[in-house]
Amino acid sequence: MSERINSLLDRAFHKRVLRRWTKLVDRAEAADLSTLRKMRSRAREIRRRLDDVLHIADARLTLPLVGTNAIVKPLHSDWAWRPQIWRGPVSPPGIAAVQTRMTLGGEATVFHDCTITELTFRQIRNTREEDLAPFGLRMDVFRFDGSFLSLAIDLPAEAVEGLQRRHLLRLSMVVEMEQPLEIFARLNVRHGPNTEQIVRELPLNEVETMVEFDLAYTNMNEKRVERAWIDLIFENPEMNQIVIRDLTLARRPRAEI
Repeated sequence: MSERINSLLDRAFHKRVLRRWTKLVDRAEAADLSTLRKMRSRAREIRRRLDDVLHIADARLTLPLVGTNAIVKPLHSDWAWRPQIWRGPVSPPGIAAVQTRMTLGGEATVFHDCTITELTFRQIRNTREEDLAPFGLRMDVFRFDGSFLSLAIDLPAEAVEGLQRRHLLRLSMVVEMEQPLEIFARLNVRHGPNTEQIVRELPLNEVETMVEFDLAYTNMNEKRVERAWIDLIFENPEMNQIVIRDLTLARRPRAEI
């Protein structure tokens, strides 16, 4: 009973507040400047609170939901992962005039050799029905006077735990761009003083794309694997907008023959 009374009181109070601000809107045109300043100050205070509520509500109610981690994995995968940028909100959500070695979230780092930086990164909210990742990453590149642009993503410790040469590592991406460009993915595996590298070009004839790294073609010392990371290398990115809607990695053992 008390909950019902509280609900009725809450609705009545809400209607009263709406009526009050509707009257203030009608009075704003004719109000003197002193009164108008007070109205503006109060409206801004309320707007800040409303924006906070809307930001939280949009993040929680927009699909896909924040915190979901659905990943399409190859059969027999023993590990799968989506980096934080595509999984949950990062701070800051956007960076302008991005400098080299600037980090995005706790796992990604930007590298370039531009003299004048006209490069921005922004985490965006995915809202399409087909999106599995809650967030995406948008890169806007204007003038680009450097020779390379790459995004390095550190893999977690679970990725290299038990890593063997019989493993295949799959990188899957959903990527959109204004102008065609080449994107290369380089897997780096550090074992002792050495680092094994495998480079693959992403086939970009489709929005959803993937490449696989076969560790059988490396000289990796399975007993000394320390860490691994992926470099996404963007060729000639000038005057382009690149949106990576999703990025996932999965590991599976090669089928025994």
